[in-house]
Amino acid sequence: MHGVKMVRMNQGRHFTLFLFAVLLFTGCASAPQSYYEGYTQGGLASWYGSEQGRRTASGERFNPHLFTAAHRHLPFGTVVRVTNRNNGCSVDVRINDRGPFSDDDRIIDVSSAAADVLQMKRAGIVPVEIEVLSVGAGRRVRDN
Repeated sequence: MHGVKMVRMNQGRHFTLFLFAVLLFTGCASAPQSYYEGYTQGGLASWYGSEQGRRTASGERFNPHLFTAAHRHLPFGTVVRVTNRNNGCSVDVRINDRGPFSDDDRIIDVSSAAADVLQMKRAGIVPVEIEVLSVGAGRRVRDN
């Protein structure tokens, strides 16, 4: 009987440690709990375009000729206006991928087409402000 009690105590400790770890890591996320129309964020933008045809995090195939972007936390399908703070150029893009995952202040990766409109290709990385125009449903695409 004494051995059974000890096993139950150890299981309880493991569960408590597991729960603590889950709460610790989910509580450290830097993303707001919810986004809304008009939400703004400032930081750096980069662009990408050589991955044509690969699957994005949303499940759709990447097309550098579309006005799309990657953001770490915004729901898939969210439309944001990206404004280049250096020249005032702006473009509306749809979030369909995750990233950027760099160590600097990059908040968004835009497609090649969006980078053309923002006139940022030569610089590669520019300061931007993004504004949420409509919040997406966050659904992944299910196609082959």
